[in-house]
Parts: sequence; C-alpha cells; structure tokens
Amino acid sequence: MHAGIMIEGQDGLTWERWFALADAAESMGYHSLCRSDHLTSVAGFPERPSLETWTSLTALATRTRRIRFGPVVSPITFYQPTVLAKIAAALDTLSGGRLDLGIGAGWNENEHATFGIALPPMKERMDRFECAARHIRALEAGEPRSLEQAYYPLRDAQLRPLPSAGRLRIVVGGRGEKRTLRIAAEVADEWNATRVDVDTFRHKQAVLARHCEAIGRDPSTIARSLMVPIAIGRDASEVAARVAAARAYFPGLPPDAAGWKAAGFLAGTPGELVDVLGRWGEAGLDRVLLQLLDQEDLTSVELFATRVMGEIA
Repeated sequence: MHAGIMIEGQDGLTWERWFALADAAESMGYHSLCRSDHLTSVAGFPERPSLETWTSLTALATRTRRIRFGPVVSPITFYQPTVLAKIAAALDTLSGGRLDLGIGAGWNENEHATFGIALPPMKERMDRFECAARHIRALEAGEPRSLEQAYYPLRDAQLRPLPSAGRLRIVVGGRGEKRTLRIAAEVADEWNATRVDVDTFRHKQAVLARHCEAIGRDPSTIARSLMVPIAIGRDASEVAARVAAARAYFPGLPPDAAGWKAAGFLAGTPGELVDVLGRWGEAGLDRVLLQLLDQEDLTSVELFATRVMGEIA
C-alpha cells in the first residue's frame, strides 16, 4: 500500500505551509501529495488563505523530483474540459509524468452560489461529468478526434503536447454506484473513495467490478485509494491533542478518538494504525491519502513515515 498526504488547500494553505509539506513528503518517502480543489473554505471560514489549485501544483512540480501529486478532485463545474486537459498535460510533462488528474462532478452548493458558478441539478451534473471524462480521454488520441455527445462535443480536435505517457492518469472520486462507479470503470486509472468503512469499501469495489465486466475491462487495472482524516500519536494523550487540533480547523469533526474511529477515520498510535490499515490492505486498498487537517503538523507526517509507512508498504 502506498501512503500519501492530502490537505484541504482552501482552509489555510499558504506558500510556506505548502513548501514545508512538499519538502517533508519528498524527503520522508511518501508516495504522493494531493490537495482539494475549492475556491473558498468548505468549513465556513472564507477569511482563511486559499491558494489557487493549479498554480500550487505547478510550483510543486518544479520543487519536487519524486512524489506524485494532483487534485482530489477538480470539479468539472469549474473547468471546460479542454482547458483542464491542456493544463493537466502541460503540468504532466513539466513534472516528468507525475501528475494524477483527479476529477469529480462538483458538489458544494455554497461555493458555487458565492462565486456565481452554475451548479446544475444532479442528473445534468453527472451527464456533464461523464461527457467531460470522455472528452478528456478522446483528446489523448494523438490525432484529430470528433466526439458526438450532449455536452462538450469535439470536432477534429487534438491535444498537443500529449502527456508524458501518452495519456493522463485519471483519478475519479466518488461513491455513487449507478453513475460515478460506471464512469470510473470506463475512464479511470484510479478510483478514490472517502467516508466509507471497510465493509462499504468492499461492496463498492464489487459494484465497480460489475461495471468493468459490463464493458469488458479488467477491474484490476483500476487502482483503489482512500482519502481519510488522520490523528496519530505516540499515546492516547497525543492522539487526543491531534483530534483537538483538527477540530480547530473543522469544528464539525467528532470530538474524540472514539468518534473518529466510529466515523471510519484513522485515530490511534502507530501500532493501532498499522493494524487498521492492514485490514484495508486486505480489502484491496492500493493507496491511502492521509488528510492532514492541521497543515503545520509535520510531527504527524514524520511519525507516520517512521513508524507506519514501512509496515504497510
């Protein structure tokens, strides 16, 4: 199992914090560093710093040499898909092929209303997401492509330059069984889930496998990842302190370690997290993205790297 760091970039991210996290992830052996793609705080604190997503990822591409990175996830409601594909391809080639392009349908009503961005009804949103994903994949053909569909058609269009490997590595985020997992089966290199327990994760994987079988795709060609908040400590008091620090950023989180565990979050000592992640590994998890809600907590980053990462690799 790979381990990566994931932060909520709209809730307090500054250049200093971003570069400190990048240096830590690169030097401590993490597989990846990812961030969300929002325009303002989703916790209800619009005064918090919020670095623009793709600018921050470009800086990451030039500052690091090894780790993978990307948005988890960029909502299609923010981007015309050709523009998103162009940005992603440019950044992929700049970084030597280390970009993971996470895409989703969009969901935050307040954010869209605040900035005057249309958030269509769910069915239309999913229709647009499906068309956008096909649009991006069609542009990777290396030759002119046309695509007839309700949203985002193409007319003899092509993408130049192509990504480093000839195609973008796409991560589809979401849990919806009828549409999201079907779209993941069609276009994704990785499916990312959040707010699920191990049993639910197994069930969703089975649904994904059925969608793959319906289109003749081997489900093992799609990696599985989990985005999950973490509170790690050498003992119970340190875990409690980390839970409290996370709640300072996101007050709606459970108030104690027991509540975190009941919600499916990671809370405990290194040994406890090795055991928990071992069960996730047995369930088929390929990558865990640790949501570091206190972005200055590099002690947790180091503790996980030195005491947990090697045990779950």
